[in-house]
Amino acid sequence: MIKNIALGAFLLVSGFFSAQLTAMSGAEAKAFVAKVSSETKEIKTLQSDFTQTKKMDFLDKNIVTYGKMSLKSPNMLSWKYTKPYQYSIIFKDSKIFINDQGKKSSVDAKSKTFEKINKLIVGSSNGKMFSDPEFTVSYYKNGNFNVAKFTPKSSQLLKYIKQIELHFPKNQSTVSQVNMTEASGDTTNIVFKNTKINAAIAASEFSL
Repeated sequence: MIKNIALGAFLLVSGFFSAQLTAMSGAEAKAFVAKVSSETKEIKTLQSDFTQTKKMDFLDKNIVTYGKMSLKSPNMLSWKYTKPYQYSIIFKDSKIFINDQGKKSSVDAKSKTFEKINKLIVGSSNGKMFSDPEFTVSYYKNGNFNVAKFTPKSSQLLKYIKQIELHFPKNQSTVSQVNMTEASGDTTNIVFKNTKINAAIAASEFSL
C-alpha cells in the first residue's frame, strides 16, 4: 500500500495525448527548461486538489481516488487522500509519516526509493527536476502541453518505475498532470486542479 501511494504520488496524468506528441528541438527544450526553472524559483508553497487514477492489469475497473497535495519549500510534502478512503502520507525531515485511516506509522526515507520520488515531486515545483542525476529527460510538445519524460537510470528505481511524464500546460510553469508507468505496466495518473501558489499553508497540513 505504501509503495502504491508513494509511487502514485510521485508521480502526479496523462498519456492520452501521447500519440500526438512531437519531440522538441534542442533550442526549444533549452528555452522550456530555462523558463520553468526561472519562474518556479519564486514558488515557496504549492497547494492543489487532485484526482488519481490507477489502472492495473488484473482489475477490470480503474481505482479512482481524490485528495489534496500541499508542498512547502524546501522539502515538506503532504498527500492527503480523502475519498473513497482517508490516507495521508507526509515527507518531512527525511522521514515518511503515514496515517492509514487512523493507524499511524513512520518510515526512514533515507537511501530509499521514496526519497528519490520525494525529490522529484519537490523538484517539479522549483525546476530542479530537470537536472536530477537519477533520470534521463526528454522533451515533447503538442497543441496543449509541453511534456518532460523522465526515465530512471538506476536498476534499483527501474524495478518500480518505467517512466514518468510531467505535463505543463502551454504558457504555464507548474505541472498540471502526471503520468507514471510502473515496471509492471500498471499506470498511475494524477490530475491537479484549483492550484494555489505561495498561499499560506497551515502547519497542520504537514502533521498527522
